[in-house]
Amino acid sequence: MNTESKGTLQLTAAMVLSGTLGIFVVESGASAFNVVFFRVLFGALALGGYALARGYFRDHGLTPKKLGLAALGGLFIVFNWVLLFESYENTSISVATVVYHTQPFYVVLLGALLFRERLTAAKAGWIVLAFAGLILVSGVTPGDFTGGDSTYLLGIGQALAAALLYGLSTLVTKRITGVRPHLIALVQVLVGIPLLLPLADFGAMSGTGADWGWLIGLGLIHTGLMYVLMYAAYQQLPTAKIAVLAFTYPAVAMVADWAVYGHHIGLVQALGVPLIVLASLKVSLAKPARTVTGSAPRTGRPTPAPVPAASSRR
Repeated sequence: MNTESKGTLQLTAAMVLSGTLGIFVVESGASAFNVVFFRVLFGALALGGYALARGYFRDHGLTPKKLGLAALGGLFIVFNWVLLFESYENTSISVATVVYHTQPFYVVLLGALLFRERLTAAKAGWIVLAFAGLILVSGVTPGDFTGGDSTYLLGIGQALAAALLYGLSTLVTKRITGVRPHLIALVQVLVGIPLLLPLADFGAMSGTGADWGWLIGLGLIHTGLMYVLMYAAYQQLPTAKIAVLAFTYPAVAMVADWAVYGHHIGLVQALGVPLIVLASLKVSLAKPARTVTGSAPRTGRPTPAPVPAASSRR
């Protein structure tokens, strides 16, 4: 098996795992804050053990500035997960995942606003098309803002806010160079432990029982194993293939949501999916625009969501 084929299998496996994330969250029965707390706890053990076994702590390349940037990215990532998992409850795994997959557009918009990165007319057009698709997928109508389901609207807003936080984390992480992505991810999940410790409700976990398996799985499988597979694949694949394979995640999430919970998006909502997919690919594969003189350079590779992300989720 050649290198690219191996990378394709690794990234596909990682995206399939990412697509099952919502099932683990829902089946755990825990609150979003508790789920994320135990995800970062078990995830830190998994990533830390892997980094130690591979000798990544030697010549790690971390400096106080890089640690600070990684920690800031971790703050965004952790609360991005909280919002995404709450969105699952208020909408559905399918809708929340597709809405959350608008992350690439936030990266472009935030880069233009915060770092004066050039926003081309073509990218702006694709972003407009993507958000037209987003409106269709969300199923929200003007009437929903006056007498509609406020819980559903809250869930849509939470998924959008999660995507925004993921975009901020991506921009911060892009400024970290010379450090293995595994170590950046490890710092990010470690930051989540003290952040969420005062917000977690441990009393509610007393009757969790066998559901601990779902929480442990989120840490070991969806944070440890998934990240290792993704980072290994990124080193072996061209950007175009990474961008295309990334859509395995929402596709699997939608199938899993239908198979396990009977949730599916309607016909009109389905029309928005190809708009978001097409626009995301066009934006992801576009040549990087030159940064306006005086702004920070575009360097490094963003940490994906598990969770999405993280994307974040992905």
